[in-house]
Amino acid sequence: MADVTDKINIISPMLRGLLAKDDIRPVISFVEAADCKCSGVKVSISDYDEAKVLEALAGAVQGKDAECVEVEGVGCFNVKYPEPDPVKRVCGKVAIVTGAAQGFGLEIAQDLVGQGAYVVLADLNIEAAENEAKLLQEKFGADNAYAIKMNVTDLVSIKEAISTVVKRYGGFDVFVSNAGVLKAESVKTQPEKDFDFVTAVNYKGYFLTTQVVSQILSRQNKANRSLYSDIIQINSKSGLVGSNRNGAYAGGKFGGIGLTQSFALELIDDGIKVNSICPGNFFDGPLWSEPTNGLFAQYLRTGKVPGAKTIEDVKHFYEEKVPMKRGCTTADVMKAVYYLIEQKYETGQAVPVTGGQVMLN
Repeated sequence: MADVTDKINIISPMLRGLLAKDDIRPVISFVEAADCKCSGVKVSISDYDEAKVLEALAGAVQGKDAECVEVEGVGCFNVKYPEPDPVKRVCGKVAIVTGAAQGFGLEIAQDLVGQGAYVVLADLNIEAAENEAKLLQEKFGADNAYAIKMNVTDLVSIKEAISTVVKRYGGFDVFVSNAGVLKAESVKTQPEKDFDFVTAVNYKGYFLTTQVVSQILSRQNKANRSLYSDIIQINSKSGLVGSNRNGAYAGGKFGGIGLTQSFALELIDDGIKVNSICPGNFFDGPLWSEPTNGLFAQYLRTGKVPGAKTIEDVKHFYEEKVPMKRGCTTADVMKAVYYLIEQKYETGQAVPVTGGQVMLN
């Protein structure tokens, strides 16, 4: 017997699909039955088999401009369409970004909000995520940013977070799997616990989050086969070429591309495109530049760069490896993100954004 949360997770994304106008998908916000004041469409659902739920909802709402749908015994589903803005590239889409409390993930979230998306900042550090979401709300509007706590290595945490998003927005259109960690050390000396930690976040976390989010995205597509959605993994240059004394990270990233290709083959039947983006060295972010535990500091300590005596020596060494003589930036990566969302004829790809440092063959 489905509980209320399970029912919402079925009803809301299906309503988003059924009530979409061309590619404009409404925000569906849930209100508890006790607070329901809906004077719109009313639906009774006795069997929560997905096919039967879709049949009941379609019969009730198709051909109608429903501002509210009341499902007996569950609650109200309020419907709001975003204002179209042709200048903004993801106007009205709902996006979730993991690892969004700081650094690269935060910058991805900020760019998506600026381009018109409703963005959920998902992070284990909920306090930092909430602070950043509040700043975005003040600038763009209360509905445009939201923070949730998510541990990408914990299936229960992921399910709770995604259910919260569904209650607030009805579903989502873009999932950016960005959360990642790195502990660089020689294979001869790296502790097993460090290898397990890196692999759990970078590899297993991508698998677990995709397992949960694909179920919501598939329901939107069942209701409207013309709707595509996107899962985008932020991978790395190290997913395309090996990384000396950094095997745990590179191994997980190589594995992530294998997951992307496999997910893409399976999930395209649900209208879900799955792709990876492989950025080059993001030198200015905390992953590289944090003075104590950033990569430059780690590589200096482990002697990965022969002859380097300072962090600046290490940074210069890596800049010289890039044909364009600079690190990757968020702006570089966002061009790839928007390409993948807008391109309806691409899935299963690992898109390099490396300044020429890695060239595919």
